[in-house]
Amino acid sequence: MFSMPMALILSSHVAASMVGGGVSQRVMNAAGIDTMLVPTVLYGRHPGWGLPGGGPVEQDLFESVLSGISDQGLLDVTDVVLTGYFADVGQVFDSAAVMDVVRKGRRINKGVKAFSPEPVIVVDPIMGDAPGGLYVSAAIAAAIKDQLIPRAHLVTPNLFELGHITGRPLTDLASIVRAARSMERPVLVSSLPRHGQIGVLYVDEHEAWLVVHDRFPKAPNGTGDALTAAFVTHLLAGEDAKTSLEQSVAATVSLVMRAAEWSAPELPLVAAAAVLTAPLVTLEAEAVQLA
Repeated sequence: MFSMPMALILSSHVAASMVGGGVSQRVMNAAGIDTMLVPTVLYGRHPGWGLPGGGPVEQDLFESVLSGISDQGLLDVTDVVLTGYFADVGQVFDSAAVMDVVRKGRRINKGVKAFSPEPVIVVDPIMGDAPGGLYVSAAIAAAIKDQLIPRAHLVTPNLFELGHITGRPLTDLASIVRAARSMERPVLVSSLPRHGQIGVLYVDEHEAWLVVHDRFPKAPNGTGDALTAAFVTHLLAGEDAKTSLEQSVAATVSLVMRAAEWSAPELPLVAAAAVLTAPLVTLEAEAVQLA
C-alpha cells in the first residue's frame, strides 16, 4: 500500500489569501496527505479585501483538468474527495460525476494500491453565512444540495448553511442536532453561538459531540476551510469522531491565536504549521443528549 493518502480538492484557488482550496491543501499536506487541487475560481485575493481580481474557471477548463488527473490514473488512488466553493452549476455536476468515478473505480479495481480501502467524500457546502445570506447563486446552492450532499460521507456546513439545506428552524441545540440528523449522514456544524462563545458540533445517527471555545474579536478568513480539512485528516488517521472534533477545533483555534499574536491578516498556515499537529490549547468535547 502507499505510505500516504491522496486527496482531490475541488475548490477555490486564491493567490494572496489563505482561504479555500489553498487552506485545505496546506492543512492536509501538513498531515502527510498528498493533494490535487482543481480550482473552481482563480482569484488574486479574498473578495472581503475588495475586488479580488481573476475570475471563475470555465467549465471546459475545469473538465479538462479533471480529465488529465483521470488519464494519469490518480482517481483510482484518491482516498478523499473534498469539495468547497463553486462558481458555476456545471462545476457542481462535474464534481458529482467525479465522485461516482472515484467510488466505482475503487470497487472495480480491487487490487489498486490506495491508502484507504474506500474513498471518503466530504462536502463543505459553501453557500453563505449569517447575516448576509447566500453568497452563491440559488442554482449553485440547489445543485450542492441535490447533487453533492446525497453522495457525501460527511457534510460540514456552518449554522446558516445547515438551516438553508434542511429548511428547518434552528432555535436551540436540540433542533440543530435534529436538523443535522435529517441529512442522514455525519455532519460537522460550525459557527454555533453558545452563551457568548462559539461551538462546533459533530452529529451522526448514533452520537453527538459539542466543542465550545472563546470568541475572538477578529479572526482571519479561512477558518472553516481549515476546520474541515483538519477534521478529515484526523478521521483518515483512524481517530474517532470525538477525538477528531477536539483536535481539529483546537488546531483551528490555535491558528487564530497565532494570527492574533502576530497581527497577521491571514491565517499563518506556513509559519504556524506546528500548531496543526500540536495545538496550543486542549479542548474537551461534551456529549449532547436529546430528551
